[in-house]
This record gives sequence, structure tokens and C-alpha cells, in this order.
Amino acid sequence: MTPSSYPVVRLRPKAEARAIRHGFPWIYANELVTDRRTRALPPGSLAVLQDDARQPMGLVAVNPTSKIIARMLDRDPAAVIGADWFTARITAALAHRDRLYRRPFYRLIHAEADGLPGVVVDRFGAAAVIQPNAAWAERLLDPLADALRAATGITTLVKNASGRTRALEGLDDVSEVLSGAADAPVEVPMNGATYLADLTAGQKTGLFYDQRGNQRFAQSLAKDARMLDVFCHVGGFSLAALAGGARSALAVDSSQAALDLARKGAEASGLADRFDTRRGDAFKVMEALAGEGRTFDLVICDPPAFAPSKQALAAGLRAYERVARLAAGLVAPGGYLGLCSCSHAADLDGFRAASVRGIGKAGRRAQLIHTGFAGPDHPQLPQLAETGYLKALFFRLLP
Repeated sequence: MTPSSYPVVRLRPKAEARAIRHGFPWIYANELVTDRRTRALPPGSLAVLQDDARQPMGLVAVNPTSKIIARMLDRDPAAVIGADWFTARITAALAHRDRLYRRPFYRLIHAEADGLPGVVVDRFGAAAVIQPNAAWAERLLDPLADALRAATGITTLVKNASGRTRALEGLDDVSEVLSGAADAPVEVPMNGATYLADLTAGQKTGLFYDQRGNQRFAQSLAKDARMLDVFCHVGGFSLAALAGGARSALAVDSSQAALDLARKGAEASGLADRFDTRRGDAFKVMEALAGEGRTFDLVICDPPAFAPSKQALAAGLRAYERVARLAAGLVAPGGYLGLCSCSHAADLDGFRAASVRGIGKAGRRAQLIHTGFAGPDHPQLPQLAETGYLKALFFRLLP
């Protein structure tokens, strides 16, 4: 579409126009005039956003079926969303990652924070996984993918369509390989270990880069430690701990496929002789380990999002408290406990309070020694709290 042909959508008089002008990227359904013409726009349509005084505010992507009815794409209402526009956004994101990392293994696009709302791209060397989690990105996936390949030189591109976000946008859950071949796990060097990422059948994009810095901090506590990695996925914390000199690591997950990749990563890293796995429900496994009288010098728990929405917050905080209580009971006197949350709805204060309650209910006293967040390849948009989703708390449990 040309700028002159964009339809117009308009804010209601009481909408938060000031917040949008100051960088907030979302317009909710109750903030927009949803007349018959607006409701008829196909999901992913581009439109000029006006305030209630009919002054243009920028170019937005509209999805009348979503609670987030519009997402700001460009402050210039005449912007052309095409190859050059995508290339400029991707090139800017790439320059930041190239400054941070010597090798091309990182989150390349972190949605709104990188100017591509709802779009996530994780890079694995010559391959990448894209999550087009907004209707506009699904609609313009071909030019977006072309620009991504041209800017980075990747040869394999996988579309991952899993997750609740796409469902909220009214999108399908059909994943596919868009180009190249992704028929074997990719080796990912990180924190002195080698991880195996399954780009087509793994969870999300296959690896969680956001924990890289927190795994590095756990690694600093790991020398000669007996380590327990609960909700381990492909061995994120346990392999980092072993690379940092841990005496042993036990990795726990409910997914046998994830544990198999973790073990292959341990083998590729030359750490398999100190690495063991246990499959099962994390809560039941922690209870079983307590019954066996097991203790560890370093325990890390990195569960899935227990509070993915405000409606799930209360139950999610109770689950985080239970994790903390069970895990604290497995930490040897003077040992360390790391607790993580990737829940958008649970802010740092709430998560910290739930964790401290759990530690207290286990009869333990603790010092909070470090608070971690997602790495710099997951930049936060200051106006959007949801981009600061990851929290990691590290405690020393006193003798």
C-alpha cells in the first residue's frame, strides 16, 4: 500500500494519547473508535492512527479481533512498510548484537524493543527461528523473511507458530521450515559449554538465550559444587555450572526429549562424566530428593511461566512460593539457591515476596546476593513493562 491509501483509525477522546506519544506502542480495543469501517479491516492491516483531534500520530498495524487492536510500527504516518523498512530495522538490531557477541548466537529481534512489534527472531549461526506473533507480521512474513536473509546471510529460516500469543491474535499454530534445512539439532557455544538446540521440535525457538547472563552468574558459584538444575530444558544452568567447575550436576525436566538434548550437550562439552538426569514432574522430583536425604551446594529452578496473565497471577505466585519452599529444603547449609520467573504478570516485587515466603516456610534463612534479568540481546522498551519479563533471584542460605 502507498501512504495515501492507508485507512485511518482514531483514538477515543479519553484514550491515553500522551502515553502513545511518549513511546507506548500498544492501543487497546477500548481506546480506539471501532466503527463498522474499522471492524471490517482485515487483521494485520496498516492504518494511520489519529488522536481524537484528528492529528496523525503514526502508522499502526490493526487487528480488530485482538485486545491489542493496534500496534505502533512507525511514528511517520507516511512510512512505507517494505523491503527497505524491514532492512533498516533488522540492520540496526544486528549492529547491536554484533557489538555484544563474537559469534552469531543470540536473540536478533526482540519484538517492540527492536521496532518490530510481536516479532521474535533467535539466531543460531547460519540458521534462525522467527516467531511472527502478531497478525501484521504474519501477513508480511515474506518480505520480512527476505530482508532477514539479506541482512544476516542466514540460509535456514524456521517459522515457529507455537504459544498463546498467536492464539490471542487469531493466528494458527502451524510451524514450518521457510528455507534451508533444519533436520538436526544445532550446536550453540555459550558460557564455555556446548548446547544442542532443536529448531523444529524444541520448546519455543529451541534455546533460551535470555538466561545467558544468569547462567554465567550461577557458574561463578559452581566451583566444586554439587548442583541441581530443576526445569532444566536442554541443560542451561547445569552445563554452565559444569563448565565452571561443578563437581556434579543433576538435571530435572518432564521432557525426555529435552533431557536427551541436555545429555548430548554434556557429551559435546566433554562434561558427561559429571552429568546426570532425572525425568519427572519437578515438584514430585524435589519431594523425592528430599525423601532420599539429598542436598546440593547449588540449586537452580527455572520454571515455565506460572503467571502468564493477570488472571493467573495469584495461582502463579503460589506456585513460585512452592518451588522456593521445596528447593530451599534441598540446599546444603551455606549453599546457594537461584529462582527464576519468566512471567509477564508477576513483577519483581511480587516474585521476590513469593520466593522469600517459600524459603521461610522451609525453615531457612537467606541472604539475597544477586538479582538478574534478561541479557542485553533482549532489550527492554522502557515504556512497556512486559519487555522486562525475566527475573532471577540468587540467595545464599545461611547455615
